[in-house]
Amino acid sequence: MKQAYITIQAAAAAIIAWLSARLGILLPVLCILAVAMILDYITGMLASKREAIEHPDDPAYGWSSRRGAEGIIKKVGYLCIIAAALIVDYIILHVAAQIGLQITLKAFFGLLVAVWYILNELLSIIENAGRMGAPVPSWLTKYVAVLKDKIDSQGEGEGGE
Repeated sequence: MKQAYITIQAAAAAIIAWLSARLGILLPVLCILAVAMILDYITGMLASKREAIEHPDDPAYGWSSRRGAEGIIKKVGYLCIIAAALIVDYIILHVAAQIGLQITLKAFFGLLVAVWYILNELLSIIENAGRMGAPVPSWLTKYVAVLKDKIDSQGEGEGGE
């Protein structure tokens, strides 16, 4: 049993090391995004449950499997968009290498999109906490929104075009 546990640990370490070598800074960002997505889903369910308790006769409130499935599908869409951004990064890196340009950053668009989605998830978690009845400092919501807007402006260019 102990040997199987050590083998699993070694395999997990090898996979993480390989991913880290391939993705660089993007790996911890994707891990943070995964945690934020799970936390958002859980807080969304809890907020819906609290609303259902407060409005027991109103079917518009409460958790439904349909809304839960829609949330999961949306999060899968996030991952597809990050994958598309990573493909753009890959193409840029390989075209640059073909014409003799050296680019050290492995992921620019993928990183930008992933961080944007993290901030989006954080805003949703904050909103869900408020729906659960937790007092939410207004400055926190504003600060996360400002960071998200900064990334938007970076992605569109400084002129906002």
